[in-house]
Amino acid sequence: MPTSSASTTDSAKSNGGGVQSLERAFDLLERMADAGGEVGLSELSASSGLPLPTIHRLMRTLVACGYVRQQPNRRYALGPRLIRLGESASRLLGTWARPYLARLVEETGETANMALLDGDEIVYVAQVPSKHSMRMFTEVGRRVLPHSTGVGKALLANTPDEEVRALLARTGMPAATEKTITTPEGFLAALEDVRRQGYAIDDNEQEVGVRCLAVSVPDSPTSAAISISGPAGRVTEAATERIVPVLQQVAVELSEALASTGG
Repeated sequence: MPTSSASTTDSAKSNGGGVQSLERAFDLLERMADAGGEVGLSELSASSGLPLPTIHRLMRTLVACGYVRQQPNRRYALGPRLIRLGESASRLLGTWARPYLARLVEETGETANMALLDGDEIVYVAQVPSKHSMRMFTEVGRRVLPHSTGVGKALLANTPDEEVRALLARTGMPAATEKTITTPEGFLAALEDVRRQGYAIDDNEQEVGVRCLAVSVPDSPTSAAISISGPAGRVTEAATERIVPVLQQVAVELSEALASTGG
C-alpha cells in the first residue's frame, strides 16, 4: 500500500510538532557556537548524541546553504551567511528592547542603552536618550572593548576566569581614562564585585565625567546587558541605590518578553 502524505509528514516531525531535521540542524549550529565556532564531526556526535551519518548529512546541507563551511583540516566552522542573520537579529533585538529602555529613561532620568557581546567586543544595539539637556550619547552600532565599560563587566561577570584572561590577552587593555582598569587582576576583581553586588559600574573609566550602571539580561538568547549612563554629578552613590533595582526589574521583564517572543 502506498505511504500516505500524512504519515510521511508525521515521520519528519518531532514529538513537539516541529520538524526534527530543522531542530537537529539548529542544535548543531548552537553546539558549534558554544565550542568556539569550529568542531569535528566526532565532537558533535559526542556532545549531541546523534549518530555520525545523521550529523554528516545535516552538515552537508548546512555547507551547501553557506551556514557552515568545511575547513582544510576537515573540521567544520560556522559560515559567513550566519553573519547577515545575526546582524538582522541584533537590530530586531534592539527594536524589541526600546520600550524597556524608554521606561528606564522615564524612571531614572538618564540615557538607557542595550549592548551585546559580539566576539571579543561590546556592540551597542539600542539607545533611548535622556531628556536632560546634559546627557550621554552612544552611537548605535558602536563597538568598544569590554574592560572599560559597565556593560562589558556585566556581560563577562559569569565567564570563567581563564576565558576572561584569554579575551583580555587578545584585545589588550588600553586606558581610555586615568581610571580605566588596565590589568587582568584588576578586571577579575571588578567582576567579583559585579557578582557580589548584582550590577556593574563604569566610574569614569570609559569617559571622564560619566558614570554607568549595568546589569545583564538573564536568560537572553544571546549575551545582552542594559545600562543607564549619565554625568557623574547625577549618577551618584545615592542615585545608584535608587536606579539599580529599576535596572534589575526591567532586565527581568525584558528577558520574559524575549522568551515569549521566541516561543
